[in-house]
Amino acid sequence: MNLLEREALLQDLTSHLQDAVSGPGRLALVRGEAGIGKTTVVNRLAQLADPHIRILVGACDPLAVPRPLGPLMDLAPRLGQAARTVLAGALAGTCRPDEVFDCLLADLNAYPSLLVVEDVHWADEATMDLLRHLARRLPSVPALVVATYRDDEIGRTHGLTALLGTLAAYPWVCRHDLAPLSRRAVGRLAAGHAVDAEQVYRVSGGNPFIVTQILAAPAEFIPATVREAVAGRLAGLTATARRAVDVLAVLGRRVALPLLASVLPGLEETLDEAVAAGIVRTDGQVTEFRHELTRLAVLESVPAAHRLQVHRQVLAAMRSRPIAADDLALLADHAEGAGDPVAVLEYAPDAATHAAASGAHREAAAQYARALRYADRLPTDRRTDLLEGHSQACLLSSQLDEGIASGRRAVKLRRALGDRRHEGDDLRWLSCWLWLIGRTTEARRTGQAAVRVLEGLEPGRELARAYLNLCQLACYEHEPVAVTAAYAEKAIALGERFGDAGAVVQARFHASAARMLDQGTGWENCEKAVSSAMAQDLPEDAGLLALIMSWFTVLQGDADRTAAAVDRAEAYCLDHGLLSYLLCTRAWNSWGLLNRGRCAEAADTAQNVLSHPGSPPVVRSLALTVLGLVRARQGKAQVWHLLEQAASLVDSDCLLDTGLGWEARVETAWLLGDHELAQAEAERGLDALANRGHPRLSGPLACWVRRVGGVPPPVAAAGPYALELAGDWAAAAAQWDGLGCPYHAALVRLSGDASALHQALATFEALGARAAVGRTRAMMRSRGVRPIRRGPRAATRSNPYGLTIREMDVLKLLHEGLSDAEIAARLYIAPKTAGHHVGAVLAKLGVHTRQEAARKVHDSDHTQPHG
Repeated sequence: MNLLEREALLQDLTSHLQDAVSGPGRLALVRGEAGIGKTTVVNRLAQLADPHIRILVGACDPLAVPRPLGPLMDLAPRLGQAARTVLAGALAGTCRPDEVFDCLLADLNAYPSLLVVEDVHWADEATMDLLRHLARRLPSVPALVVATYRDDEIGRTHGLTALLGTLAAYPWVCRHDLAPLSRRAVGRLAAGHAVDAEQVYRVSGGNPFIVTQILAAPAEFIPATVREAVAGRLAGLTATARRAVDVLAVLGRRVALPLLASVLPGLEETLDEAVAAGIVRTDGQVTEFRHELTRLAVLESVPAAHRLQVHRQVLAAMRSRPIAADDLALLADHAEGAGDPVAVLEYAPDAATHAAASGAHREAAAQYARALRYADRLPTDRRTDLLEGHSQACLLSSQLDEGIASGRRAVKLRRALGDRRHEGDDLRWLSCWLWLIGRTTEARRTGQAAVRVLEGLEPGRELARAYLNLCQLACYEHEPVAVTAAYAEKAIALGERFGDAGAVVQARFHASAARMLDQGTGWENCEKAVSSAMAQDLPEDAGLLALIMSWFTVLQGDADRTAAAVDRAEAYCLDHGLLSYLLCTRAWNSWGLLNRGRCAEAADTAQNVLSHPGSPPVVRSLALTVLGLVRARQGKAQVWHLLEQAASLVDSDCLLDTGLGWEARVETAWLLGDHELAQAEAERGLDALANRGHPRLSGPLACWVRRVGGVPPPVAAAGPYALELAGDWAAAAAQWDGLGCPYHAALVRLSGDASALHQALATFEALGARAAVGRTRAMMRSRGVRPIRRGPRAATRSNPYGLTIREMDVLKLLHEGLSDAEIAARLYIAPKTAGHHVGAVLAKLGVHTRQEAARKVHDSDHTQPHG
């Protein structure tokens, strides 16, 4: 398994080891909280060590009475006979400690060694003295000593603190901190698991142990292993310290010390004990649990009566002082914990509003949900306000089912109240999100209903947004440009009249986007609209436009523009907490990667999207389609069911509108050798487009009809599709090359001469598109074109070890420490094939182990000049 974000530390430790065994010796202190990965790192260091280096590993144990020289007893079997004899004497009480220390030094002098002493924070006094003795004399010893310890469990009076003070004077002692994993690393670990990676990061704080336990048991709210680990730590606390920890758990992860002191007299001493146990930490005037999951595990064990009492005390204390906006969420939490519904309704709605304004839509949704639990006592209009806020917050944070449900309830209540304006606006809001969950027909019907309701009232901002919604739907469904433009004009006129800058900028964008997709003009206007929305600080409008640009650049097959658009959209959505938009962007990115021929990355990205529990149906449909197409191109079985599953998630119109679904079905049928099915699927798609005629949708389907031997109907086509339909395969292929889409270029070259067929075959082989290779070879045989037997490719000839591109990919994964099965999964090949590639890499490098291969390429990277 790859050790994420530990590469630099491993490199440093490996360098220390190489220096130490050739003299002078060194001591490396590796420190970090429990579960941070200290043992994993030193184990990997031992695996990477040269075979001639002796590995000695001992550990200290958390015993009430520690074993004298416990680590030394662990490693005794690996020592020489003389050292083992002296140790036996020490156990029998016939040898003095200094004799044991000198004997160990002599033994270390005899063999280049890596000596690991784990968990020194639990060491007995004799082991501490041994480390002092060794540390002072290490420069004369060919050994690296690595000592690990938990820096969150040693206080000012701990014995290890004194030892560390002594070691500070030695220049051959180095210190290494293990930091928690980043949000990105947690996301990589969570890939393929049906969990919300952001939620895993939040509750784990990036602690690798907690992350892996959550992923191993995603159905458990608190994994049993985490619960047991926390219980073990709590067991060592005094009763007063345990009470302090319980109170902290009730108060929340981060608690101001003055607030804590108001509930817990005599705070300082008990808090010091909890800090020394590694459960909590202090930061200025704030105390917090190291990980949210730890707090939840503690909270679970606090008796209900005690929780109620603490909540009431804190609520009273907080209400007695001035209340800041940042206090609202905490007040709402304590109000509910105190069983005070009136206080919940006083604070939770304001907390939700504050969270939404800050871009914390998930938190806003949770606060609205809290208020709604007690909303029966509110007037209907106030309850409806809460439902509308909840719907919006849920949908923006990708809690789609809850958001749609609240939106529907709000519409019914507004209608019952006779509040037509809000009813129309709620219908418009529902329509916007129904498209994203794949219900295009209902989205259109609901959007039209919103306009009918609002057109019967005095014009206002609500009608501007309703016209904008129909403008958006017309653009996404690729209706004639004039339809989109007409709705855009109405939205712009009302948006300017009533000061809705977001409606204006969005309408201008979608009108330009419709022209761009239909006529190839208007790109600059689209870019200007996105920049304008961002500059005006319109986060929801800007986030939507940024992701739509990602989609439309992919639809045009422009690799460079897609990469830039995706990067911008991802960064913006992450910064503004727009999870639904972020997941959409990543789905479009998987398609863009596929266009660029980067199938493995496309599949990884699609799988990550699918593993997120909040992915909208349209997003899941796209990701499944990308996975299906990757598998089809690679010649793998069980492809069609992925495309059927994708189609089942959305309306048939939506499958067509996205621009990938129907074309993928046609290409898959062709790759399977079923020309009749391919033509039938293409013609079904063209029939569905009869009233739209969008060149970016009809063009590729018409080209597929032509490729499988049919006669394409006269339809609108754009770019390379138009050139291909006109019979100019060379110009079409060149245009695809210019757009950065090699697979599409190769498909077009199948209509060309013998040279073009050879070029297409080489491209398909380089991309690992086995099914397309097979289809190309069959076409070459039918046309009497003989394949050219080639020598090593240029990339292989230029490699100093003669590695092929695929073997270089395997070598990179070997450097990450992956097994054959993990390499196979990453490269989408069979484990047996991965094993063959690994064997070929080792043979070409002239090495016998994976570790030697990784070191050889690492050393060559550092010795070769970089230009």
